[in-house]
Amino acid sequence: MTDRLPHFDPATATPEQLSVLDEILAGPRGNLDGPFLGWIHSPELAQHAQRLGAFCRYETGLPLRLSELAILVTAARWRAQAEWHIHYPIALRAGLTQADAEAIRAGRRPDFADTDNALVYDFASELYETQRVSDATYAKAVERFGHQVVINLVGLLGYYALVAMTLNVFGMRAAGQESLPFPE
Repeated sequence: MTDRLPHFDPATATPEQLSVLDEILAGPRGNLDGPFLGWIHSPELAQHAQRLGAFCRYETGLPLRLSELAILVTAARWRAQAEWHIHYPIALRAGLTQADAEAIRAGRRPDFADTDNALVYDFASELYETQRVSDATYAKAVERFGHQVVINLVGLLGYYALVAMTLNVFGMRAAGQESLPFPE
């Protein structure tokens, strides 16, 4: 997995660590791929983060296609190898085109056929590029999705930035990942 973290062995895990593992494995993810084996060395952070992540991934009010698009924008901005590897196939199954995903991976704005895709991309990109969202982009997002979903979108972007930072700092890869989508 990584040489920056101690090997995690469930046989010697603390009760707090086992509780987190059990909750992750029993939840909608059903696996430990991603940052979880890094976070497990801080079980309280792991517990809070994995619960926030379950909300951000499954309950934002956005269709899966738009959530996954936002995750890919984040993965590309951070060049998070495992994040891209995990979410790319999910995004394609959810309806994002391969051409749009490839443009995002390459750092280009896709020529979106879907206006919702363009809006989520523009919102996320503007936030990452300027650390703000313009009044015009914000107004479009609120008009289309409502305040609660826009708040949830910001949470999703923040959560997946945390995931990307964790994966990058600790050099983590996804299970079975053999190639890297971004240069190191």
